[in-house]
Amino acid sequence: MRLLHTSDWHLGRSLHRTDLRAAQAAHLDHLVETVRAERVDAVLVSGDVYDRAVPPVDAVQLCESALVRLRDAGARVVVISGNHDSARRLGFGSRLVDASGVHLRTRAAGLAEPVLLDDEHGPVAVYGVPYLEPDAVGAELPAVPDPALPHDPSSCCDAEAPPRGHAGVLGRATACIRADLAARGVARSVALAHAWVTGGDASDSERDITVGGVGRVPSSLFDGVTYGALGHLHGPQTVDAHLRYSGSPLPYSFSEARQRKGSWLVELDAAGLGRVEFVPAPTYRRLSVLRDTLDALLTSPAYSGAEGDFCSVTLTDPARPEAAMERLRRRFAHVLVLAWEPEGGATDDRTYTERVRGRDDLTVSADFVAHVRRSPATPGERALLAEAFEAVRMRAAEPAAEPAAEQGAA
Repeated sequence: MRLLHTSDWHLGRSLHRTDLRAAQAAHLDHLVETVRAERVDAVLVSGDVYDRAVPPVDAVQLCESALVRLRDAGARVVVISGNHDSARRLGFGSRLVDASGVHLRTRAAGLAEPVLLDDEHGPVAVYGVPYLEPDAVGAELPAVPDPALPHDPSSCCDAEAPPRGHAGVLGRATACIRADLAARGVARSVALAHAWVTGGDASDSERDITVGGVGRVPSSLFDGVTYGALGHLHGPQTVDAHLRYSGSPLPYSFSEARQRKGSWLVELDAAGLGRVEFVPAPTYRRLSVLRDTLDALLTSPAYSGAEGDFCSVTLTDPARPEAAMERLRRRFAHVLVLAWEPEGGATDDRTYTERVRGRDDLTVSADFVAHVRRSPATPGERALLAEAFEAVRMRAAEPAAEPAAEQGAA
């Protein structure tokens, strides 16, 4: 059986206000082509389908089109909700669309009810564990069944104390999955989960679900599962041989500029996990992080390869260059971020009061220009500042206007 593991589409997201709809659509086209070319049996989407709980209409249309085309290409599709998704909105109509071969798993109460797939070696149970916010889903989680009682995977934990913390709720979820597997007697299993598993490395574009590290969960929670298809972290990575993040299809921050994006093609054989192969995603537009003086960036052939990239630029000129963004975009049309960090600039640790003590207004304002621009105010600028201060002083010295005479005054 062949599975394609993808995640964190974040449909509707932009990159520093740059529209990424075309890039996201191109990646979904790539997934459909991969399903056809590799004869994929099921596509696993491990959460964060959308970038926000109420996605824009065009993002919803893009998602619907992708799910329909993946199904038409011959694959069943299992989707879970992530921390960016609205579980209720994404899961609307899930029981109705199950029959179509698209399985939306967004309810904590149903995480131990698998999608059952079959191949020549027998059944494979696919469990969808949506993002579990500990304070919101504790009472909705299924109970770990008593082996002495008839098995009911949908029974809730009203009679049990709700677990606490990310490790507690995900631990309850995976314990229920193992119990369901034992009750069914199914040897091969897949669990989709949206979580931060210890051993995974984050970038700065994931929404933080940790407080002091307590959001991380141990990888041992997935012991007993043939393959764990993880979502949330945007870099493709292997936590364990059977436990992987596919990462996001596109870089969603410049911290991801060096990540190789793609998905995992997973093959299950009679013994369990057979082969896992990384399928690189096509690059829509590269991300480049550039740091140099403005003149070097505009003239050096070393930067020719970044001319068509999305660029984050840090200028190191000792003085802030004028019209820097306009000039940069003549060579790099897609500069999205511009910062100025002059190299070798001395820092002034004095307080504001200490810096202005004993100085007149013109000197203070001229020093402010020099501080911001890292070059002294020109004679013309000093003249304009002096003229402005003189105008303010003259205005302050003008006598107050006489009040209008009262009506009926003698």
